Amino acid sequence: MPLQIQRAALPAFVERLREPRRLLQVLAGPRQVGKTTLVRQALAALADERIAQHSVSADSPGLQGASWLATQWETARGLAAQAGACVLVLDEVQKLPGWTEEVKRLWDEDTAAGRDVRAVVLGSAPLLIARGLTESMAGRFEITRLGHWRYTEMREAFDFTLEQYIFFGGYPGAAPLVHDETRWAAYIRDALIETTISKDVLLMAPVQKPALLRRLFDLACRYSGQMLSYQKMMGQLADAGNTTTLAHYLQLLEGAGMVCGLQKYSGQALRQRASSPKLQVYNTALMGALAVAEGWGFAQLRATPEQWGRLVESAVGAELLARRLTHSSTQPALYYWHEAGREVDYVLPDGRELFALEVKSGRQRGNVSGLDAFRTAYPAARPLVVGTGGLDLHHWFTTP
Repeated sequence: MPLQIQRAALPAFVERLREPRRLLQVLAGPRQVGKTTLVRQALAALADERIAQHSVSADSPGLQGASWLATQWETARGLAAQAGACVLVLDEVQKLPGWTEEVKRLWDEDTAAGRDVRAVVLGSAPLLIARGLTESMAGRFEITRLGHWRYTEMREAFDFTLEQYIFFGGYPGAAPLVHDETRWAAYIRDALIETTISKDVLLMAPVQKPALLRRLFDLACRYSGQMLSYQKMMGQLADAGNTTTLAHYLQLLEGAGMVCGLQKYSGQALRQRASSPKLQVYNTALMGALAVAEGWGFAQLRATPEQWGRLVESAVGAELLARRLTHSSTQPALYYWHEAGREVDYVLPDGRELFALEVKSGRQRGNVSGLDAFRTAYPAARPLVVGTGGLDLHHWFTTP
């Protein structure tokens, strides 16, 4: 089955579960990127070993109050007493009030008693998971981050072409539906966008205007790849409140791995935070679903250079976010640059190096004056054109 493709994180994750209890294992990432499937594959790899297994989800209806988590943990303790060790999988645990304090209490009790309960926490709100663990479980956990599926994974699992990937994005659950674009778009909207907003984003913090948050999400998808000040956003949105509210809502959408606002690179943190954000989707399927809802199918969008170019640039940005998330942290260091009418699409600080990327998707070689101006301001920067006149798009997407 295509959905059983093994993600790169699987071998290392299995080895962590084989180790005697050391650290709480955390799988964090947006919805529908394969967290549950990866855990199932890991447990299957351990099936012949003397390690008991107990998997439960806090996303199920009918939870039985505050004692639910402790009850599941006690079950795992009993299995560990019989088998010597038990892997306890807690899916969507961030939905439980006070879950980090309870996990910390139970974890510390097992540490004192020498019990080998190897707990695994899964969550589809990466920001919420990271925030809770940092506050209560410092020094006790290890995170495996799963981002949206990249082109090479979608090609291997579903035989996607690069153009299909740019439009339909990297949601494996939606991939079998791409031949019926209306049905595919409905799945993205109902099973992914609305579920993420209602079950994940609205859990992170009080949201006084849920309708505004949803409109902001649509706006971010519509303008992905473009710089847009908060004042201009307020002009586009009815009942938009103030810029502080919009910035907060955009941060919540970023925390769920949906859209984000890239900040301008200046080498100065204060100026970066004060700049107008460049809107960026984490998965171009979000843009594709919006396009289909407005009557723009794959073939029509592909035949419209301006629209297709914006989608290509967003796909490159989403790929950069996926690479940085996997190898860095929950807040990928990805920026844009704009000065005196000249712009660089993406700027990546990487250790002592600084990379500047310009995306070109047209038939003719594009203007690279933005790269020239950026190198004047930052002479050590390494420039790269991705697409027409530079590194071939297919090569760039398939190069580690």
